[in-house]
Amino acid sequence: MIIREAVDADRAGVWAMLRPVFRAGDTYSIDADITREDALAYWFGPERQVFVAEYDGVLLGTYYIVRNQKGGGSHVCNCGYVTSEAARGKGVARAMLAHSLDIAPKLGFRAMQYNFVVATNTRAVETWKRAGFDVVGRLPEAFNHPEQGFVDALVMYRTL
Repeated sequence: MIIREAVDADRAGVWAMLRPVFRAGDTYSIDADITREDALAYWFGPERQVFVAEYDGVLLGTYYIVRNQKGGGSHVCNCGYVTSEAARGKGVARAMLAHSLDIAPKLGFRAMQYNFVVATNTRAVETWKRAGFDVVGRLPEAFNHPEQGFVDALVMYRTL
């Protein structure tokens, strides 16, 4: 598996990964009926660097990295990760996380923060904790989960 910067030709494959995740509505605070164009505009948004994980020409995952805040907070980055349905549970998210933790300091970041991790997304929460992230905040019932109703969102942080 290689992780490389995304190119325009990857957009269809990135959408194929984003679509089921966004439609499910259980991990990202994105409208479940978001259009392809709006989803790609969000993922490839301003100042974001987007990467893809691929194996043998098949996209397995994607992530973006972006500064979390401007001005005095611009030394902290934020990332979003999505894996393809076929690649879930196969270490792709962990590999993208490792890649982002490696590249973030090279981009001048001193810390990484996840602003809104849905607490019921236990696989992600445990992955981030194993990578040294701490839960530094809990937003009670901040996310309306399509099956579980109102659940907490977590703020997770790690220095680099």
